Amino acid sequence: MSIFKIKHKSQNSKARTGVVSLPHGDVLTPIFMPIGTVGSVKSLTFEDLEQLQAQIILGNTYHLWLRPDMVVMRAAGGLHKFIGWNKPILTDSGGFQAFSLAKIRKFTEEGVKFQSHLNGETRFLSPEISMGIQSVIGSDIALVLDECLPAEVDHRTAKAAMERTFRWAKRSQAEFEQIRSQTNHQNNLFGIPQGAQFNDLRLESAKLTMELDLPGYSIGGVANGGEPEEIMYTQVFTQTEILEEHKPKHLLGVGTPKDLVQMVARGIDMFDCVMPTRNARHGGLFYRLDDHSYTTYRIKNEKFKADFTAINPNSRFEVLRRYSKAYLRHLFVAHELLFFRLATLHNLEFYLDLMAEIRGKIEADSFDAWWAGFKEVKN
Repeated sequence: MSIFKIKHKSQNSKARTGVVSLPHGDVLTPIFMPIGTVGSVKSLTFEDLEQLQAQIILGNTYHLWLRPDMVVMRAAGGLHKFIGWNKPILTDSGGFQAFSLAKIRKFTEEGVKFQSHLNGETRFLSPEISMGIQSVIGSDIALVLDECLPAEVDHRTAKAAMERTFRWAKRSQAEFEQIRSQTNHQNNLFGIPQGAQFNDLRLESAKLTMELDLPGYSIGGVANGGEPEEIMYTQVFTQTEILEEHKPKHLLGVGTPKDLVQMVARGIDMFDCVMPTRNARHGGLFYRLDDHSYTTYRIKNEKFKADFTAINPNSRFEVLRRYSKAYLRHLFVAHELLFFRLATLHNLEFYLDLMAEIRGKIEADSFDAWWAGFKEVKN
């Protein structure tokens, strides 16, 4: 039985609205998932997330495995109960963090051995171990373990990693189904089509992943660092062109507001990215200029020192309507913790409102006349 129901499709692009039905509730797509790496979206409470109308968050298998650890997670009854969040959660497999955070790591056919970035302890992560961790976490959507690569690799290396990811996906699926039969969990496992920047590998990886007949896909390896946007768009479109229409498609780690709009037009339903929260912490705030454009304000700039207009006069949050950009700049320059909360609220509201706008335009049949002209204006 499919977990995804398409509600409305655009006529001249691959954009569509839909509903992903998960154990902890339905998710309206297209949707952006705030990053809750260690069970917390930085500086925000879950009451904030509910007011933001966040429908689903992303938790990080690697980080939660290391801290608080699975002994605590099991005793708590899973991540939902541990953090007090009653809506859906997606967890990644941990492979990307083992690749990106560990100073020493080694990928083999069995899995990846790495040193913890916290204390240097040697750890080993296999498809089976990743499935066990994600089962204890109790996420609504778990991901297969994949082999991650830097942005620029040769074809031979990318092909070997793509083929290993498929073998790991089969092992992940076997372990996932065995655990489900023992625990009666109702969570879902998504496959990860890879292929780096090579379209032939992207096509082959999508076809291989389809053989597993998993309920959804998380397209990976698109934003590992530095790829030109047109290459990213082509990578994604190559795979969404052949992946089954009736299954939800999640894009890992992308991206800018413009990227989200572009990728929806190419058939992506679900997104996650650190950009809105990370930019917020570094003083970058997203603002719409008009229907077709947005910009990023650097709040530390001198022009905001005496800008007493509201952070966002139309925000659903009273604090963003009450406090001024000048006060926000003061908090940033003074390194006051309140800055992180206000800036994060602002950026996530921007992202989630943009996704709601996209859903509205798709259902009103106005998306196709709008999306290609949506752009970022450098500030």
